[in-house]
Amino acid sequence: MNYMTLDGPDRVLDLIEAFRRSKTMFTAVSLGLFDRLAEAPASPATLAGLCGAHPEALTRLLDACTGLGLLLRSGDLYENTPSATRYLTRSSPDTLAGYILYSNDVLYPLWGRLEGAIREGSHRWNDVFGLDGPLFDHFFRTPEARRTFLSGMHGLGRLSSPAIVRIFNLNRFRHLVDLGGGTGHLAIAACERYSTLRATVFDLPAAAEVAREQIARSAAAERLTVVEGDFFTDPLPTADLYCLGRILHDWSDAKIQRLLARIYDALPPGGGVLIAETLLDDDRSGPVPAQMQSLNMLVCTEGRERPESEYRALLENAGFTGFEARRTGTPLDAVLARKTE
Repeated sequence: MNYMTLDGPDRVLDLIEAFRRSKTMFTAVSLGLFDRLAEAPASPATLAGLCGAHPEALTRLLDACTGLGLLLRSGDLYENTPSATRYLTRSSPDTLAGYILYSNDVLYPLWGRLEGAIREGSHRWNDVFGLDGPLFDHFFRTPEARRTFLSGMHGLGRLSSPAIVRIFNLNRFRHLVDLGGGTGHLAIAACERYSTLRATVFDLPAAAEVAREQIARSAAAERLTVVEGDFFTDPLPTADLYCLGRILHDWSDAKIQRLLARIYDALPPGGGVLIAETLLDDDRSGPVPAQMQSLNMLVCTEGRERPESEYRALLENAGFTGFEARRTGTPLDAVLARKTE
């Protein structure tokens, strides 16, 4: 939405109600309503019995989801819209349900402490959950939490990865290693587009398990492998193209420089690094999704979103040349730089 086009009280009223719309969808996904309705249309009474909900209260939720364009109603029966079945049911290959559950259980309470993050300039993990230590240890604290988080990242990744690997011509590269590659969505998209490319997903053991499952479903599975490790401490698998998707925004400039130096040293001459992040405008006037994501990084991590100029500086400080940045029209943009031949 372009908020500059709203006039009078409309902009303020829309923002007042924005969290209500999000929480409505979060709650419906958490209750499994879209999963139930993917099987067959149902009445509020039937759904209330299946979900353990109050029938009248659930009717209000169903009506709200209908108003939001997520459900259709015919008489006393509700059914999913096509987009709800595709993106809000947990069994769909394009599901965003995992990220919605993560948003509901983790991000929503963290954002509730945004004022404290602004005052102190630090994430709210200890404040909200009483947790210390590495942030990502908490994402993987139970098998269920791990699956929920990785499922969400996979659904988000599938929205952008095909565009990321298409926006630049990667035919010159032979072996891509996706550092912190999660479920492998970027490596899969790259191998499915470039028939001679091989790719390796490099991530912690908890993520590697899920990556192997996703790779097995790909038509390019024979050119995809998974290696377990920590990109800050372990030797990097040999590659002529390293990828970093939604990685650098988690970390401080100092940690990014350390990681880019490791990548530069591991690359052969002419090798490259491909970065997928949400780019801020250089004057930070937008876009709004990047501004919101930068605040998200504040409550969640030690990182932030950056403009193209800052990525250029970080890469050039590490020795890279040939910097290019491109908008993809998806949630993530792309940056490519090379090691001098």
